[in-house]
Amino acid sequence: MVLENTGNEIFNFVSEFLAGNAKNIVIVPHENPDGDAVGSSIGLAEILKNSGQNVCIISPNDYPDFLKWFSSEIEILVFEREKKRAKEYLEKADLLICVDFNDAKRAAKMEKEILGFSNLKLLIDHHPYPVNFCDYTVSEPKYSSTAELIFDFVGKIGFEKYLNHNSAEALYTGILTDTGSFSHNTARPNMFRVVSELMKFGINTDKIQSNIYHNFSSDRMKLLGYCLNEKMEVFPEFRSAVISITKAELEEFNFKPGDTEGFVNYPLSINNVVFSALFIEKEGFVKASFRSKGSFPANEFSGSHFNGGGHLNAAGGESKEDFDKTIELFKQLLSKYKHQLLETKI
Repeated sequence: MVLENTGNEIFNFVSEFLAGNAKNIVIVPHENPDGDAVGSSIGLAEILKNSGQNVCIISPNDYPDFLKWFSSEIEILVFEREKKRAKEYLEKADLLICVDFNDAKRAAKMEKEILGFSNLKLLIDHHPYPVNFCDYTVSEPKYSSTAELIFDFVGKIGFEKYLNHNSAEALYTGILTDTGSFSHNTARPNMFRVVSELMKFGINTDKIQSNIYHNFSSDRMKLLGYCLNEKMEVFPEFRSAVISITKAELEEFNFKPGDTEGFVNYPLSINNVVFSALFIEKEGFVKASFRSKGSFPANEFSGSHFNGGGHLNAAGGESKEDFDKTIELFKQLLSKYKHQLLETKI
């Protein structure tokens, strides 16, 4: 294992701190946590619990139903629903670990609590360009997922002996979802090594696949069909496509958190499409997701025009403009990037 950006002094300090000073630990994923955020949080929490720590996960908001099947019994508090209890845990915590995000703003309603936390803060993440808001940062953008990174981090601090079935199940889920069932971000052999090690704990990979990808409501499936048939626009001249969804349309299909997970990937299945965008109307802003193939930088596009960022081929952002203006802006920008889109090799 090679963690290029993290010095041994960090691993040594964390190992010593966990052995001596840390008894109460809080783990926080980003807002609207996906499979990697939830899997990484649960996987790390299980390992720390097995080492003798008191561990609680506090999620800024609720997470999707299709991520509520884990074997783990680690307590997960939803901050926006249980603020009093969450703040009590934070007040007692010796260590706060931020997982799978690189800026306190990504924790939304918990940003104030994270920045104001007075004890030790640790960041473990695989997104590029981390903001310096924690005392110690483990940032490794070459990793496929934060879950893969946590497996190696645990080894570096000498805690691999605390891995068990429940932690392996959660970390595998994080890798599975952030690679789209091993369809992207899989160029490094280390990811497959980690998966191989996790499978030695007897996890049921077929069951995990089914729980993640074959566990949706009929409303979600109808929403997907509607989006592909009615709301997807394809621009062959720019090798791009966009899906846009209004608040009213979400309500029509009884939207629940996580229902639009993965929608942005579908247009990339179209022949010769290398760039896909998904815009969802929220209260007061428009949420944006971007996916690309090859060398087209979805993160730079998002950062330059939609106040976002992320990975080369997977990024997010938002717009404060109204919904229609946001979609129109995206369409106008495609001509600016036409040469780059046409030159993208896949």
